[in-house]
Amino acid sequence: MSAIWNDVPAVREDEAGPVSRTSTRLLRVIRGDRDVRRGLWGPDGPDGADTSSQEEAREAGRPEYEVPTPRERRDADQAGLHRRGKLAKARDSVLEDLDAAIERDPAATGRLQMALVSPGLHAIWAHRLAHEMWAHDKGKLPARLLSQWTRARTGIEIHPGATIGRRFFIDHGMGVVIGETAEVGDDVMMYHAVTLGGRTLAKGKRHPTVGDHVTLGAGARVLGAITVGPGAQIGANSVVVKDVPPNTVATGVPAKHRAMELRPAEDPYEAMFAEPQLWI
Repeated sequence: MSAIWNDVPAVREDEAGPVSRTSTRLLRVIRGDRDVRRGLWGPDGPDGADTSSQEEAREAGRPEYEVPTPRERRDADQAGLHRRGKLAKARDSVLEDLDAAIERDPAATGRLQMALVSPGLHAIWAHRLAHEMWAHDKGKLPARLLSQWTRARTGIEIHPGATIGRRFFIDHGMGVVIGETAEVGDDVMMYHAVTLGGRTLAKGKRHPTVGDHVTLGAGARVLGAITVGPGAQIGANSVVVKDVPPNTVATGVPAKHRAMELRPAEDPYEAMFAEPQLWI
């Protein structure tokens, strides 16, 4: 059919009358004149579909099926928005971590300093990436390699499978070990040489769960699938093998817990010297 129309001689629009000009334009549309089709229907064609890319593909000798459809373009745009949303979320998370570190480290002078020199933050940021990779079967080995590289660089070992909450901060950090099934809540403060370890070789949940707003003193060992309640404090060099109730203090080997309150007429400054494990 197209061959028949192509044999019809062309007529210049400026040499034809009104009827002939209309017929000539329709003939050019049938022949596939792109400029005329855009003039009649706009760039989206008569049915609302973008025809320019398909025509350009034909002219370039490419198959039309390789050209994205409008729906595919919308899906791609949504995917781009999703990626931009993830980047914005990551940026906000980094700034949140920096502000939490500055709040808890009196030696910090600003975001830039902490971003450059804090091994605790470097280990946490590397872990967040490794944890995302760990969720995929093909990403498990790269995640372990990243965690081992981070251990060599910072002295902090966090298994990619561990779940870490928001605004987590590790001060100094050297010697910290966090096991695969450990769970750490939001706003947790951890000092150097802390271990969240296991007490069994069996697979499954074998590491501690640490609630929100918990402080773990230097050298503390929290072992087994136990729970440290929100707001609790673990004293330095304590060995915790049983659950710690919320808002209590646990010190000693093995650790014993008590309510977090001052004794009658006790000065808070003097209390620091009476039980220094809480402040180290």
